[in-house]
Amino acid sequence: MAVERTLSIIKPDAVEQNNIGNILAMIQGAGLEIIGMRMLQLSRAQAEGFYEVHRDRPFFGELVEFMTRGPVVVAALEGDNAVARYRTLMGATDPAEATEGTIRKAYGTDIGENACHGSDSVENGKIEVGYFFPEYVLR
Repeated sequence: MAVERTLSIIKPDAVEQNNIGNILAMIQGAGLEIIGMRMLQLSRAQAEGFYEVHRDRPFFGELVEFMTRGPVVVAALEGDNAVARYRTLMGATDPAEATEGTIRKAYGTDIGENACHGSDSVENGKIEVGYFFPEYVLR
């Protein structure tokens, strides 16, 4: 198995609902190691930069507004096949379609306010971890 790193963001909706500890417990319970973590308030520039790949999509403005409305918790996760394992733990983007036992099923409200973000590939994991934790990028 390959040791990978992936980014987790506990989004403003889950922070507002005091679910940080619950989500971190699920992450650790899944055997993923939290190697770096911080709570921060994303600026508009940070949110736009992070979600740059979605700039031309119709939901971009709404996404930036949501991600800047309150604090988030960003975490660099590490483990064997961390990207796929965390994506499975997160569940489907739409909490209504997510499997029981996933973060989004337990704590997501809807497709827009779905509690968490995770890198969608090993390559994006490197980019996203580097965005917030340049000291933890695997080479």
